[in-house]
Amino acid sequence: MKAVMLAAGVGSRLKRGDDAPPKILLEFGGESLLARHVALLRHVGIRELVLGVGHRADDIEAEIDRLDARDFVRTVTAPNYRRGAIQTLWALAGEFRQADEAVMLMDGDVLYDHRIATRMTEAAHAASFLIDRHLEEGDDPVKLCVRDDQIVDFHKRPHDLGDWRAEWIGFLRFSPEAARALPACIEPYVDAGEPEVIYEQPIRDLVVERLPGTFGYEDITGLPWIEIDFPEDLERASAEIQGLLQELPRCRPVSG
Repeated sequence: MKAVMLAAGVGSRLKRGDDAPPKILLEFGGESLLARHVALLRHVGIRELVLGVGHRADDIEAEIDRLDARDFVRTVTAPNYRRGAIQTLWALAGEFRQADEAVMLMDGDVLYDHRIATRMTEAAHAASFLIDRHLEEGDDPVKLCVRDDQIVDFHKRPHDLGDWRAEWIGFLRFSPEAARALPACIEPYVDAGEPEVIYEQPIRDLVVERLPGTFGYEDITGLPWIEIDFPEDLERASAEIQGLLQELPRCRPVSG
């Protein structure tokens, strides 16, 4: 299984200045988010991590070298990353278009427990969202809406709220078939040059309209994680979430 990660943005909502290092280089417990991603994804058997990079990409390249992770991490440059995350997703379209294995799509600015990484690789559905039912209402969280155990909407501002909804944590597993179908859903938005379209929109089109009933979900409620978008997220990540993370086991447990 391959992991594809969005890591190109400036992170302006953190209010650190436009020249601040990429969010994937934020440090917790003396190690960068990228270092954690590499360790956790290797632990659960991911064979390769592909990073979509843009803002201060040289800093990310230097961290990959520092981690001696060239055998695991590959970068793809998103030249139009300043026009939104959908441009980074488009730059990574080739990773999906030729998929012959499951592909994990991940936001790079998430601090999370290793048990969540395990849930990604061991999800019951071949195509599966990771969700947390502790949803904070508002326009920023991306919501997965479910009715009769079927996903009926997926968006920051969904039209169909379903019977219940949860927050998507930024991790999504694609089956090979679903991965190959994604680029055709992204392309019309990129061709139209709509800078306000969130990158979740073409995923919604795929899940709700093109391949309805194909995707499931994995509930990780209760496991520690946080997406770091705002200064208060960064403070909570350091003050609370970091201390809740389980230490990575020395070896991967053997199931069965």
